[in-house]
Amino acid sequence: MRKATVFLNLEAVGKLSEMPDGFIFQYDDNYIARPNARALSLTMPISQQEFRSSSLFPFFYGLLSEGYNRAVQCRLLKIDENDDFGLLLAIAHTDTVGAVRVIEQTKNLTFEV
Repeated sequence: MRKATVFLNLEAVGKLSEMPDGFIFQYDDNYIARPNARALSLTMPISQQEFRSSSLFPFFYGLLSEGYNRAVQCRLLKIDENDDFGLLLAIAHTDTVGAVRVIEQTKNLTFEV
């Protein structure tokens, strides 16, 4: 089971976990308590509930490359092209468009502002 912390800008927003039957995303209680907390997507509004999906949530899937770029990334990183979560963990800690970062919990990765 792989897990990641999801950041919006430099703030931890929640946890994304891969389970045997799919994926779970849950917002962090400290983030929810903030008066200016923003939802990551319309399909995952701010809530204490767990969001579950049998496949990688469309919001996170949208952070991945497609086509030739995806094939090249997977080949260079030695990741199966069907491993969406593995690719997300490999690239989304630094190489995303926008303010969202996904950092695997077992790794001690940092990123620059």
